[in-house]
Amino acid sequence: MAKPQHSWGLAGPDAPPSPRTMRTLRKIQSHQVLSSSGAVNTSTATTQPSQPPTFTLNPGDSSGNAATRARAHRRPRSNSDAVARETVATSPAPTQRRPARKTGSGVGLKRSMLESLLRDGPQNGKTAESLQELKYLVLSSRVDADGDGMSPYRIYLWLVLLEIPPLSTDDYLALIHRGGSPAYTKIRNDTFRTLATDPLFKRRVTEASLIRLLNAVAWKLHDSKPKPRSRPSSSRRREMEMLVNTPPSIAEEPEIGEQSSVSDSAIYVQGMNVLCAPFLYAARSEVEAFALFHYFVTRECPGYIRGAMDGVHKGLRLVDQCLEIVEPKLAAYLFSKGMHAELYAFPSVLTLCACTPPLPEVLHLWDFLFAYGPHLNILCIVAQLIRMRDTLLESPSPNKILRSFPPLDAKEIIALTVLLAQKVPDDLYAEMVSHAK
Repeated sequence: MAKPQHSWGLAGPDAPPSPRTMRTLRKIQSHQVLSSSGAVNTSTATTQPSQPPTFTLNPGDSSGNAATRARAHRRPRSNSDAVARETVATSPAPTQRRPARKTGSGVGLKRSMLESLLRDGPQNGKTAESLQELKYLVLSSRVDADGDGMSPYRIYLWLVLLEIPPLSTDDYLALIHRGGSPAYTKIRNDTFRTLATDPLFKRRVTEASLIRLLNAVAWKLHDSKPKPRSRPSSSRRREMEMLVNTPPSIAEEPEIGEQSSVSDSAIYVQGMNVLCAPFLYAARSEVEAFALFHYFVTRECPGYIRGAMDGVHKGLRLVDQCLEIVEPKLAAYLFSKGMHAELYAFPSVLTLCACTPPLPEVLHLWDFLFAYGPHLNILCIVAQLIRMRDTLLESPSPNKILRSFPPLDAKEIIALTVLLAQKVPDDLYAEMVSHAK
């Protein structure tokens, strides 16, 4: 696929490249590496949809006028959104020209290239090329947001990158009106602990909305499970065995496992509440958050929410393997202390690093993961370990340090992850792509 051409503002054909030009060229090279790696490896593990969706700005509206309604209707959800609302209310009409300026929250009135591409949609119907351009812009420029990490268009960016079609609000309400799911008790036991020490999350997202969304997803997962086949009673079974004079069939035994698999632990596992939290925080409605979260746990990481969490355990082994390849000295030291990823990285793998504050940095990191693949979260965890390298090597008890990771710095972690992706062998990268399926 031909990459869109850009003019980078060089003084002339013989002018030496400036540091800014070199940084830009490195970002282009990183974008090409990530895109080509994902395309080569994903083809062996996943199936791409035959027709990518058009850019749509409102997943809760099933009509064709969703983009227009999204621009006309901006429903506030909390005080953390107040500055953004004032910005929207005072913004000039589309026909007026006004110099760009910054508000107190740091969000400019002038559209960024990323927002413009997202709002205007594909040019001349070139959806695939526009998606590649969108991914490049995510890598090269940060999503405009205020100090709380709130952006008026981030949620739509996620919907486009994950190729999620619009969802009718009535479908979500129908799940809510069904009442408590089989996992309702477990959900209620977890939700009050969700990002309990994060004031930004607590101010914007209520526990009630978190319960509703998780309960609705639990109903969807419950409905999608195959129904167990009924077995004859013991007396009837003995009569049948005597009639045919044969021992019980071994093929009947797995039905016991089928019955036990349809349990509340299979439709909700501890940790889903934290994985769900950033979706609710960034969304402008519960329907948007539900569409994203349900798609994510059923298509991107179904292995993370199965009862045995086999996808998470595969991810932990991959953290150890990747660390051993890109930073062998640090890996050997941690292994000598008995510190394998299963002891310290389980929450980071399961929640895509959402367990590590601050929340605005988590959202920025997720922009990158949704653009180039959630499997890169494995390398994001390795990148955090490398940034702690000197501290870990100097500590006689690295387990104390690894009890909680330092605050996220999404920009630095993304830059390091891009470099690490080039060092990982192709076969190991393919395992990363498929480990959560």
